[in-house]
Amino acid sequence: MNQIARIVSVIFHPLLLPTYWTILMAKVLPRGLAPFIEAQHLHLVGLMFIMTFFLPVVFFGLLKAIGLIPAMDMHHRKDRVKPFIFITLWYAIVALQMLLRDQITLNDSFMKFLIIIDVLVFLGTLFTFFFKISIHCIGMWGLVGMCLGLSFFQEDNTLLIPLVVLLLLSGIVMSSRLQLNAHTPKEIAAGSIVGLVVSVAAVFILF
Repeated sequence: MNQIARIVSVIFHPLLLPTYWTILMAKVLPRGLAPFIEAQHLHLVGLMFIMTFFLPVVFFGLLKAIGLIPAMDMHHRKDRVKPFIFITLWYAIVALQMLLRDQITLNDSFMKFLIIIDVLVFLGTLFTFFFKISIHCIGMWGLVGMCLGLSFFQEDNTLLIPLVVLLLLSGIVMSSRLQLNAHTPKEIAAGSIVGLVVSVAAVFILF
């Protein structure tokens, strides 16, 4: 069971979630990636993977190689603080770089989603100063919240199946984190509540 839980935790690593969200929007709700047109979506998915997952992982690997972090899983709360600060700053830079592109504005759907993701990353880092909140759960329930919030603006049931799938996956991720003793139930619950409430509220505010 632990091996399965580890695989689940890796597949749904928080740094991969922005890429998954981009793929979901490209497949189910293409206008959610506006102003990018469908012909640009594959390039956008690749860009998100490199900027929000690959480069941060390379950076963490370098930190581990020179002994600044003891392990990539950062089991102890104190080990997470500095890397999380870096991720918060890096994600803010990514969003800023996107915004500086001539074709993207704060009114575009893609930019709004980047802002929501950045807010969740910032809150996860802020909580980590005091409490080992589950970042996996913030991320997964953040996706649930964005999908749920968007569903209120859809006249059809386009997002119903993705929402149900995300709910099931979030439950699996929560169980996996508990199975690995990576978090206490309180830390899992806190991450889930923060991710869901903040993302739903942000969708209603921004959209």
